[in-house]
Amino acid sequence: MSRVGLKPISLPEKVAVKLDGRTVVVEGPKGKLDFSLPQGIDLKAGDGNVILSRTTETRQLKALHGTARSLINNMIIGVSKGFVKDLEIHGVGLRAAVKGTDLDLSLGRSHPLLHPIPSGLTVTVNENTKIKVEGIDKQLVGQFAAEVRGYYPPEPYKGKGVRYSGEHVRRKEGKSVGK
Repeated sequence: MSRVGLKPISLPEKVAVKLDGRTVVVEGPKGKLDFSLPQGIDLKAGDGNVILSRTTETRQLKALHGTARSLINNMIIGVSKGFVKDLEIHGVGLRAAVKGTDLDLSLGRSHPLLHPIPSGLTVTVNENTKIKVEGIDKQLVGQFAAEVRGYYPPEPYKGKGVRYSGEHVRRKEGKSVGK
């Protein structure tokens, strides 16, 4: 049984957590995020720590307890350090560029793909093949990176496509000529 929800969250310097009704507001040097607490979960902030507690011991509330604690912890990390996802494009003629508020992807199709960059994210492209996605919201950063990767996931025969930096792609052997 997981007891993630019972662990206290330590607050770094310059990060403030406020409870406004059922809404948790986290402010830090990089920005401000908010989260609506589920019913049955209570938050207590003080002494440089944040502690979440639940009112009953039902199975659903235990699951929500751990989830709420993880989400608030990610918000605290986001406003203090931020989140980064690095993507690499492998393949001849495949490239990317930032044009205004869109990410322009040339991934071997007959037309360029213009993927809108959500507000709150910073996207930079180096060497036309390295994409860096930065932001304070972990879910938004991960979702944007997954959508870009989804246009051309790495294929196992030649290894071409968009992949996360450091991702290992299992290669397959091509067809063999038999007798």
